[in-house]
Parts: sequence; C-alpha cells; structure tokens
Amino acid sequence: MNKKNFLAPSILDANFLDLKTQLDVVFKGNNNIIHLDIMDAHYVPNLTFGPFLCGQIKNYLPNTIDVHLMVEPVDSLIEKFAEAGANMISFHPEASLHVHRSIELVKSFGCKVGLALNPSTPLSTIEDVLGILDFILIMSVNPGFGSQKFIENSVKKIERLHTMITKNSYDCQIEVDGGINDSNIIKIKKAGANIFVVGSAIFKSDNITKSSQFFHNIINTG
Repeated sequence: MNKKNFLAPSILDANFLDLKTQLDVVFKGNNNIIHLDIMDAHYVPNLTFGPFLCGQIKNYLPNTIDVHLMVEPVDSLIEKFAEAGANMISFHPEASLHVHRSIELVKSFGCKVGLALNPSTPLSTIEDVLGILDFILIMSVNPGFGSQKFIENSVKKIERLHTMITKNSYDCQIEVDGGINDSNIIKIKKAGANIFVVGSAIFKSDNITKSSQFFHNIINTG
C-alpha cells in the first residue's frame, strides 16, 4: 500500500530568536509536520524544550505536531505533551520499563504512537508490537544533537523494516530522522520511508523558504 509522504522539519535547528518568522515560512499554509525533539539531559546528553513550547505552537499553527521523546522515564511526559497538543508521540523502547503499557498510554490520549530506534537498536526489539504501532522512527544518527552526519547503514535498516511491514500488511509508517539532506533523501525514500525529518538542511540553509520547498517537492515527485 502506497503511503502519503510528509516532510517533518525539526525546529531543533531553528533560530529561536526568530522562531515565529521561521515557523511561518516553513509550516504556514502547508501540511508539513512540526517535529519537536524533546531531550532531558538524562537519556541523552542534551536539554531542549518542554510541553509549554508545544502548546504555544499548537495554538499558533494547525499543523500536525510530532513529538520525539528522548527522555527517561517516558510516561509522565507522554501525558504532558498529549495535553499540550501533540498529535504524534514516539519514544525509545529502552526508556520504558513496560513498552506495551506506554504505547497504550499514548493511544489513550488519541495520539498516533511510534517507537524510535537508535542506530544500534535491532528491529527485533519491536517485532512483538509492530502491529499496534502507527509509525516507527528510524534514527539515522545517534540521538542527542542536531546537524549530525547520516549513518549509511540506516538505509538497509529502513529496507528491512519496510519488508517487515509489507509482509504482515501492517498499517505502519516509517519516519527517518538524522542527517537527511539533498544527497541522500531520494535513497531514503526508495528504501521505504514516507516521513522525513529534516533539520539543519532547512533551518541552517541560506534560504529556508527555497530549502523547505525543495524537500517538499522531492519527496512528492515520482
């Protein structure tokens, strides 16, 4: 089954002194997904932002908000971000004592639920719950910081995941996050991904309007 492709710009790389303007440029009037990287300085070494920012953005823009929780433990923040307006929530299986319970918690708030897999986390980790997930987030860099280089072996992992989903006729999307740029996005798409998290390649480009439109066009062509 062919799935619709979505661009999910990550505001981790945005200029927060000019955030409203950049949100307008990248998200206003389109179906781009707003990707929020939530880090706690515990599960990962970096510290980013909390539910308050999520709520502020939700009140300003109608776009889908995709929250990637790089935190441990996860359950208390699942509730907070769901109440702040998140539409999609993913977390790392290593960060939950009871993964199935955390999945059901996300669903109880009416949010789409996904599991995020680090580069070293095998696909076997999610085999028993893949059928109840809305999406899998493949990390193509190690989590914790933006502007990292894409790990090439991720392409094969995406291909294997796509085969697992197709073979079992699961209604599960594949999201990829980390180091996506104009030189690798096509092969990531061909491998089976349909949600593309792009950060520095948009927000740190010379022209974020043109860069955003470029990536939006390329994932929806062919």
